[in-house]
Amino acid sequence: MMPRNEPLARDDGRPLARGGAARERRFYRAYGLTIASEVLLPELEPTAPAPADVVIAVGTIDLPRPSPEAATDFRFEPDRQYLAWDAVGAFLITDGRRIDVEPAPGVDDALIAFPLLGPVLALLLHRRGLLVLHASAIAVAGKSAIFMGDKGAGKSTTASAMIRAGHDLLTDDVVALDLTNPNQPMIVPGFPQIKLAADAAAAISFRDAEVRPRAHPEIDKMQHRLNGAFSGERVPAGRIYMLERGEKADITPLPGIAALPAIIKFSYVTRFGRAALPDDFAATHLRQCSGIANHVGVSRLEVPTGLERIDEAVALIERDLATDV
Repeated sequence: MMPRNEPLARDDGRPLARGGAARERRFYRAYGLTIASEVLLPELEPTAPAPADVVIAVGTIDLPRPSPEAATDFRFEPDRQYLAWDAVGAFLITDGRRIDVEPAPGVDDALIAFPLLGPVLALLLHRRGLLVLHASAIAVAGKSAIFMGDKGAGKSTTASAMIRAGHDLLTDDVVALDLTNPNQPMIVPGFPQIKLAADAAAAISFRDAEVRPRAHPEIDKMQHRLNGAFSGERVPAGRIYMLERGEKADITPLPGIAALPAIIKFSYVTRFGRAALPDDFAATHLRQCSGIANHVGVSRLEVPTGLERIDEAVALIERDLATDV
């Protein structure tokens, strides 16, 4: 296998092949973008055909695929990024405007959508100048709460409990922040779907939600497509909570010196390592994270262990947001 820092271009300079049978192109709306996709994405909101901000095309990507032993292969250049999973497929992002997809043999669109709407789309949004957090976000009466934390901390579960309490989803898993006005960072709404583990889904039910079939037996979370309870409007970033498990619901603001490392840790691009931040992207990313840390800050949110007590955290979050005048 070629080393990860090997250039993405072919040795002879020829363009990538675009093989494969013709597919229908469908139009969707997410993160403020019109997306023209040859991958079926029922998770997204359909829209009328229009000039596309992002094109998703299915075909052959003329780059080596990872071996089953390696499982993954990630390569980064300023204008192109290559992400490949042996069991799912390969994705090539170009100029923050195009995603080429080569599915692994026998893989359908439902499984392709998992990385496509997660790390692949997150990296594309980052390349378009947004700060992207691995988090969930909820709109609360014109304000917002962002939930970030380690795997199993309960980001989606807490967001789901907020939805059950009458608030609206902004985005799950991929939170995109527009810092065009550094004094008022805005959360860009994603799409009306939230993923929940089986125990959380059993404890937190949604009205008018469609539970989609599991795309693969090893995927432990169920996708809930919301019909309603979704905010399609940008909302100012109000509160950022770093979730931890605790004995009781509690909120503690982090000092500024701790807020910046927390935001860097849970920014989506950092999961790919330093190679994903070439040239001036690293300086821009640090400046964005610092701006959010200084303007919004981060609070530690302790969520009681046990789903039967999740509403204690919801009530505390609502009171905390009510103090933001």
